Amino acid sequence: MADKSKVIYGNPIKSGAQRKAEKTKRKYARKYGDDSKQSYSVKVTENACLGKPLGVYDIRVDEGSGGMPFDREKGLIVGNIRMGFGHYRISIAMASAAHALGYVPYWMDLNSFPNTTCTKVIGAQNDLYSLGSRISQRSRLFNKVMWEPLNYEGFRQLSYNSADQKNAELMATVFRNIPKDIPVIGTHVWPAQAAVHAGMKYVVNAIPDNWPMALHLAEGSIHTIQTHQSYLGYRILNGMQKGDVLKPMPPESLVYTGHYVDHELVANLEDDCSRRMERKKKNKPMRFLLTIGGAGAQRELFAAVIRHLIPMIRRRKAALYINVGDYKKVWDELCMEIKGLQDMAKTHFNDWEKTESFANSAIDGDVYGIHAFWHENIFEAVYCTNLLMRSCDVLVTKPSELAFYPIPKLFLKRIGGHEKWGAIHSAEMGDGTLECTDVPHTLQMLDMFLNESELFVQMCQQILVNKSVGLYDGAYKAVELAMRQKQK
Repeated sequence: MADKSKVIYGNPIKSGAQRKAEKTKRKYARKYGDDSKQSYSVKVTENACLGKPLGVYDIRVDEGSGGMPFDREKGLIVGNIRMGFGHYRISIAMASAAHALGYVPYWMDLNSFPNTTCTKVIGAQNDLYSLGSRISQRSRLFNKVMWEPLNYEGFRQLSYNSADQKNAELMATVFRNIPKDIPVIGTHVWPAQAAVHAGMKYVVNAIPDNWPMALHLAEGSIHTIQTHQSYLGYRILNGMQKGDVLKPMPPESLVYTGHYVDHELVANLEDDCSRRMERKKKNKPMRFLLTIGGAGAQRELFAAVIRHLIPMIRRRKAALYINVGDYKKVWDELCMEIKGLQDMAKTHFNDWEKTESFANSAIDGDVYGIHAFWHENIFEAVYCTNLLMRSCDVLVTKPSELAFYPIPKLFLKRIGGHEKWGAIHSAEMGDGTLECTDVPHTLQMLDMFLNESELFVQMCQQILVNKSVGLYDGAYKAVELAMRQKQK
């Protein structure tokens, strides 16, 4: 295999960037070991959380023999990592679509094999990313000087992809004993790159966000894109080597699919929007869903939103879901900051059956007060938001991967410059607000949702229009693309 760190889609990487990429790989190999000659055993077991609803099976590496055999005909690997919740959320959408289309989704988290170099390298970078996200919310100077430029322009450069390609060589080993003819959808670039380096034959790289960055390139795979703006940016590798005009990506390497959304949300979209508009018409409490991201940031902004809503909740003009994911500490800190929150809230903590029961009953039933959710299990922490989405009216979130979901959205301030383009796209598609860059504008938008109907109803109606043209069918299309490669 050609060295993918030296030439990317026919564009040579400068020698200095190549040397830096090789140096980075050597540094990681010294620190975390090089297991490229190791032959890890592979085990397939049912996923405890997603197994029953979505038919998901886990791929476990270096955990002994046994388990179930791979389905070589209908099997589809969803390769992912936990870096924030967004990549897990895309993975759930892909698994849901695969299950709905009659395929068998295998969940392969490259950040979950503790004895491998792959997981050690990914874990170290994930820890740094999470730390940076949290610091960026507390330090305006750090955010302006370091975090925004890194997420906006640093990750955009081909030289960054060059370094990632070298690191991916250390990750490929975990695919060694997996059948090479099972299609793979990578919902983060590293699983896609690792799969290509490992010789997997059919690899789809599901690109997130709406800001084209070389970080997300996995040459040798087919890249799927959620927006037309992003498609054009990737096609010409726009701005990925400063002002240079670069050789474009081949057309067969890039496919526009639309938004990656779970089958359960797409299939029930019309009914859910109808219920939302009916609740608004009858002046029932407007249901807001606040969701903490995988980095655990934005607690202070959440506190401001909750304080503002509490009087409305007491008057039964609003109801509130709070999902703190797997960050119990965030809930404890919110309760310390906000007087009366702990007494008002009904907690649904670490009991998945009760969470599912509440989410299902809330679709047609009445909801009052504050309901808080925390789950130690990462799958439950992420999937909880997906379940609650069907019965809530407005999702309050930063403009990350949730920006692409078919529900009215109020966008909080972003974490990283790349996220602002998610809010821009959603506002243009008519299913979300502009990004509210400070507390006063966030509270203004809350009041608009609560005190008038036009904005909210307009979003619900636009969601129906968007569905009619296939905007939310991206997960189905990505799965079909992956499986179709095998049939050629």
